[in-house]
Amino acid sequence: MAGDSSSWSRALTQISPYTFSAIGIAISIGVSVLGAAWGIYITGSSLIGAAIKAPRITSKNLISVIFCEAVAIYGVIVAIILQTKLENVPASQIYAPESLTAGYAIFASGIIVGFANLVCGLCVGVIGSSCALSDAQNSTLFVKILVIEIFGSALGLFGVIVGIIMSAQASWPSKV
Repeated sequence: MAGDSSSWSRALTQISPYTFSAIGIAISIGVSVLGAAWGIYITGSSLIGAAIKAPRITSKNLISVIFCEAVAIYGVIVAIILQTKLENVPASQIYAPESLTAGYAIFASGIIVGFANLVCGLCVGVIGSSCALSDAQNSTLFVKILVIEIFGSALGLFGVIVGIIMSAQASWPSKV
């Protein structure tokens, strides 16, 4: 079985497409929220540390935390879109090629969105941390670094766009 490559293809075609769809939807939410939480942790720890030297930065740098929260919202939005793509299929057509393609498309869309938002959350968190620390030193740098943070948050939007395009491939067989 270790050298038999057909066993993998058989395994992938005998797992229900609804299972792949559910895993993709769960990854979209779960990994996006993980990226947002990680970004908030990175930004928040630096913000609290830098606020000791310059207390004025706390309210201004909450924008970085809001950018991190948006990453989780991206994942929830795509998960709702992916869930609306699910349809009932007759039992005789669950393992039809169209059903498998739809399940794989939803799975791939969830993975793309989840991991793009994980990277986006880390990116926005690191930039938000840098923004807080540099704002504590020199207040003129805040707007300049905020622009960089906006470009970092675009990574999550790119993932959402690709995920929505991928989910358009999910067409289940029609009921006969």
